[in-house]
Amino acid sequence: MPRTPDDDLFKDSTMTFGEHLDELRGALFKAVLALVIGSCAGLFVASWVVQWIQTPLVSALEKFFLERAVGDFLARIADREAKGEHVAMELKDPAHVRQLIEQDQMLFDEMYVDPAAVIGAIRTQYPGLVADLKAPQRDVSKPPQKSDLVRIFLWHTVRDDRRVRVVGMSPQEAFVIWIKAGMITGFVLASPAIFYFLWEFVAAGLYPMEKSYVHIFLPFSLGLFLAGVLLTFFLVFPKMLEFFFSFYDKIATEPDQRLSEWLSLVLVLPIGFGVSFQLPLVMLFLERIGIFSIDSYLKQWRMAILVIAIASMIITPTGDPYTMMLLVIPLTILYFGGVLLCKWMPARAGGTRPT
Repeated sequence: MPRTPDDDLFKDSTMTFGEHLDELRGALFKAVLALVIGSCAGLFVASWVVQWIQTPLVSALEKFFLERAVGDFLARIADREAKGEHVAMELKDPAHVRQLIEQDQMLFDEMYVDPAAVIGAIRTQYPGLVADLKAPQRDVSKPPQKSDLVRIFLWHTVRDDRRVRVVGMSPQEAFVIWIKAGMITGFVLASPAIFYFLWEFVAAGLYPMEKSYVHIFLPFSLGLFLAGVLLTFFLVFPKMLEFFFSFYDKIATEPDQRLSEWLSLVLVLPIGFGVSFQLPLVMLFLERIGIFSIDSYLKQWRMAILVIAIASMIITPTGDPYTMMLLVIPLTILYFGGVLLCKWMPARAGGTRPT
């Protein structure tokens, strides 16, 4: 006989309601213990993790300054020519400049040097090197005038540029970030065990025919979590940083990234994506306990997408459209995937799906 909505969900279970609460307490205790052990392990690799998760930001900064350097260099060359200064022919060639900056990954600093002081210093240290070179006639014991100085370009690799380094602003900042990195890393390391213990509790309340599905959905849940984390690192962060850095060009300023602000974001946002990717399993659970049905999921899909959009705005604190859309689109796909998952799951033994 089909089960009615008023039937006890646990009537086929040998556990009472109080025993289910004890099972929940036990599952939570084991999950917390796994988190503590994972966090202790995470502290051993926290230093490496902090360096690794700076990679998207450093790459975005390098790209930003390399792209800006081409136009900046050509503008400085044009300024020199306008002032009648001599400029080497190769420095006027945009193709040569682009190759040096974009392909060879070189950045420049424009400096003023005093040729009289430079030649005098070289002559003192290496007398034979500039023996025939005449220095400009002026009193080197006095500070030079601007007209005495010569502008030169000093080149260095983009990785040696101080602007692409993430900086700390307080003595304790590095320590706090190290602790945060260890805790978040510990959560990721302990996530298989945490998911297992929580699914173990869910299995205690399932019908006997359904308990075997826990072993299927446990790796499925873990896979969805890791998919959300990987999506954040390899797609969300590059697009998000490209969007934000484009506004530095609009207002002609340079970004100066603080360690705590970036790492607080980069450590939290992947967790938000990973947890939100559990949507199909949440939908399955709600359908199995009779709160929603497959028909209600399909009829209310527009409302569901609206809820997903609002939730994405909350989960993504950056407020940029790229991050929000890169969460809305996968969650929309996962929503319909959750409907298919509910259809794929067989009906309960001795009952029918709720309608």
